[in-house]
Amino acid sequence: MLEALYIADIDSVLDGSLARLVASGELRGRVIIHRVIVDYLYSEARKGKSIGIAGLDDLSSLIEKGEELVEIVIGGDETKYRPDELDIEKVKAIIREYAWKSGAILITSDPLQARAAKALGVPVFHFEAETSEILPFEKYFGRKTMSVHLKEGVPPLAKIGSPGRWAFTALSEEPLTRRDLEDTARRIVEAAKRMENGFIEIDRFGSTIIQLRDYRIVITRPPLSEAWEITIVRPVVKLKLEDYRLDDKLIARLRERAEGILIAGAPGMGKTTFAQALAEYYASQGKIVKTIESPRDMRLPPSVTQYSKNYADLGELHDILLLSRPDYTFYDELRSDEDFQLYVDLRLAGIGMVGVVHATSPIDAIQRFIRRVELGMIPSIIDTVIFIDKGEVSKVLELQITVKLPTGLKEADLSRPVVEVRDFLTGELEYEIYTFGEQTMVVPVKERIREAKEEAIVRIVRRMIPEAEVEIRDSILIVRVPRNSPRLTARRLKRIRKLAEKHGLEARIIPF
Repeated sequence: MLEALYIADIDSVLDGSLARLVASGELRGRVIIHRVIVDYLYSEARKGKSIGIAGLDDLSSLIEKGEELVEIVIGGDETKYRPDELDIEKVKAIIREYAWKSGAILITSDPLQARAAKALGVPVFHFEAETSEILPFEKYFGRKTMSVHLKEGVPPLAKIGSPGRWAFTALSEEPLTRRDLEDTARRIVEAAKRMENGFIEIDRFGSTIIQLRDYRIVITRPPLSEAWEITIVRPVVKLKLEDYRLDDKLIARLRERAEGILIAGAPGMGKTTFAQALAEYYASQGKIVKTIESPRDMRLPPSVTQYSKNYADLGELHDILLLSRPDYTFYDELRSDEDFQLYVDLRLAGIGMVGVVHATSPIDAIQRFIRRVELGMIPSIIDTVIFIDKGEVSKVLELQITVKLPTGLKEADLSRPVVEVRDFLTGELEYEIYTFGEQTMVVPVKERIREAKEEAIVRIVRRMIPEAEVEIRDSILIVRVPRNSPRLTARRLKRIRKLAEKHGLEARIIPF
């Protein structure tokens, strides 16, 4: 090992590799930390971004713990720049230029930075960053742990079980301190910068979203939240479409006809797990499948290209997908108006679309589109709604448009275009969507038909026994009749029971 003059690239500071080189004794001499790194990290920390906070902590620790064989100093030329205008590529260019002027050896784990420096004739100490390690939070995860919740002042908690069937469990009695959370966040950010399968998807003022291997990590900190909090979510199971034991009729529709699919359900019910299984199924059928995710947390085969909407604007993704023409694009998840608009544009361009959307009922998923597109276009955009509850397919709806008199209206001249929403497996009409005046109506036809049927049954029984009190409750026809009623004959009682049986009700005759 030769004593030499080194200058550290910013990546070697952020991914912790410079600290490991110093600790291992692989360096001997003087290492310069260019002041542009300090200014950049300070600027990012002022914006509340994790990369800046973690970077300054690492830099302070590195300088404090400098080894005997290495002298670490803050230096660099008087390059004029505004810290708030710095980005990481500008920082790298300033460091590369300083290395060329000073003759220092550039320490970097970035292969492109190494190539650029060598092109200038700069000597380079290039090394590969570590790509795998035990992450600080993995000690909390067991085989059935769905997510871990770490918050300042609260003991660590875990959600253990399966989608729809889980329980919160305390992992320790000892509350976590702010220092615990800051240290965990710093190590997570370092790992995301260092590992090939790690991405900082979003880094905003007060919040950071990271995808690290199979873990989706959300970090929030003051002033956005009142205290530091880290939530780590991991898929518990990886299912194939066959594991859902779907009806053959639904499998045939997914294979042959469905091209505008919504996968809906409440948070944590297994929507993304089902979408992942469906994407793998289409890929296995020889279809070209792509995804739009934020963050990219679906575990899919290499044949499926996964795009992050955090690294490109939606216009760029629109152009890429229109030009590459996939058979199916999976959009996980639809949240903003821009998300829905991109889904609509791609679907109308002829690309098969599968959207994942939060909804507490199947019809709620369809209503998310009503105010965003014209009513008549909805069946062209959505043809199948799959509702996931507790990890299983609980309901499948299909949509079609027709011109008819809406259910419940009497005058024939009120006929209009009506979107019919039917239960796919039974064919039963459940909802009608149509415009009435300036308002779009979503009418629960199944409920209206049931109420009309019940009203008719009550009228029939009252005609037979006018003095009776009649009601239908919980599929039970309740008839209260005075004991001395002359109309309470065995023949009428038999007719009432037959009427109830015909309509799937239980008859209860109660004398009073």
